[in-house]
Amino acid sequence: MAPTTLNPDQANARLHELTVIDVRTPGEYASGHLPGAHNIPLDHLDAALHALKTAADRSDLLVVCASGARSATACERLADQGINAATLTGGTTAWTQLGHDTHRPAGTHTPWAMDRQVRLAAGSLVLTGLLAARRWPKTRLLSAGVAGGLVFSALTNTCGMAKILAKLPHNQPKAADLDATLAAPTS
Repeated sequence: MAPTTLNPDQANARLHELTVIDVRTPGEYASGHLPGAHNIPLDHLDAALHALKTAADRSDLLVVCASGARSATACERLADQGINAATLTGGTTAWTQLGHDTHRPAGTHTPWAMDRQVRLAAGSLVLTGLLAARRWPKTRLLSAGVAGGLVFSALTNTCGMAKILAKLPHNQPKAADLDATLAAPTS
């Protein structure tokens, strides 16, 4: 069953009555998020189930990400646990394209957005494979593997490289930040 969706204009009109959960990485969240959004990265969702259940009992949940793919996954996982949530159609990309307000933490260093990290990693691997192939011809397979992964990513609307990069330390929430975030939706 597909999760309930809200388009950016509907979400903006109801923002004051929604608990917004942003499932992007901390770096993506820091680059701009919906006002009042709480950052709980998708891979930390299971740790937040109790807090999200409590928050859902108080108000409707809106789950957001960059495009809507990760938030739809999060909504399905929440639904499996009996927690109702809606996803933002088009994610923060559509939100900002329509001119809605975003917040950025003041004075924080913002890591690159995940799509930019993926482009850097994929481009670096392809270039490395091609340059190394001048000496070791079989290293062209590295470039071919990355190209195949990018095609698969586009066809399935998933990204294995982003899942790997999300595990890097600079893409992880600090334990204290995650604890504070988990406490916020329940208070």
